Amino acid sequence: MSRYSLHNLLDWMYGGVDPSFAGNGGPECAAFLSGQQRLLESVVFLSVGIVEILLSLWKLRQLHLRDLEGHLLQQPQTKQESLGKNVLLVLLCLIFGLEMGFKFATRTVIYLLNPCHVVTMMQIFLLACPPCRIAMILFRLQMHMLNGALLALLFPVVNTRLLPFEMEIYYIQHVMLYVVPIYLLRKGGIYTPEPLCNFWWALLSTGFMFVYHFSILQILGLVTEVNLNNMLCPAVSDPFYGRWYRIWASGHQTVMTMTHGKLVILLFHSAVPIFKCSMDLLGLPAKKID
Repeated sequence: MSRYSLHNLLDWMYGGVDPSFAGNGGPECAAFLSGQQRLLESVVFLSVGIVEILLSLWKLRQLHLRDLEGHLLQQPQTKQESLGKNVLLVLLCLIFGLEMGFKFATRTVIYLLNPCHVVTMMQIFLLACPPCRIAMILFRLQMHMLNGALLALLFPVVNTRLLPFEMEIYYIQHVMLYVVPIYLLRKGGIYTPEPLCNFWWALLSTGFMFVYHFSILQILGLVTEVNLNNMLCPAVSDPFYGRWYRIWASGHQTVMTMTHGKLVILLFHSAVPIFKCSMDLLGLPAKKID
């Protein structure tokens, strides 16, 4: 039974985090910001996040509760899942399973709490769950949490990925974060996004992100001295490296969260007519793939 002791479990969680890698964690990373600045930023952004969540929920319940219920009741309930959805589910589970395997092999399981992994788990649920109200809510929330995938692709942090194929899985997983919502957008129905002029879902996602980062990730990071999603110290590739990096990040990530999902939806709806027109010019059937 000694293999399942608390010490061994904690060693699986973060025993493999090497503080010698810049931005990975350790006492120096945990002390990057003073306690007073960290506390002040936490109080401010937690308050902002809670206000955003409460305001968004109030507006969504006020504006859309009855409409959403009526929309759901009108959706056809198909018992047989499409082949494309099942194939994508198996592929995403395989990719995320490999990522989990790397985390266990390197004893860095705690990194699975990073937002991109959480969004991947949300997308696995969306692909496995039949159309329902919870699926619609999660779909609209994750549409506004994809900005992390864009940052991970533009400013990759791969200096700690040393195992074979570990770096490739990093890029594949973050690309898949875009593939899944685009596929679900094509299916439509319950996976229909809110109107482009409605920013309350984006604001709700922003609030959840603030609360998640400045409570769960920061507290666990301070306790374990692991730099979860750069809440303790900036990443080596951070263009705003310095004392105020979290304020800069909170600012530009708020803008990205509020706009990035809308841009993805806009580009998708703009690309569909172009795709159909191209198929017509080539004389090929533009059949919708389920």
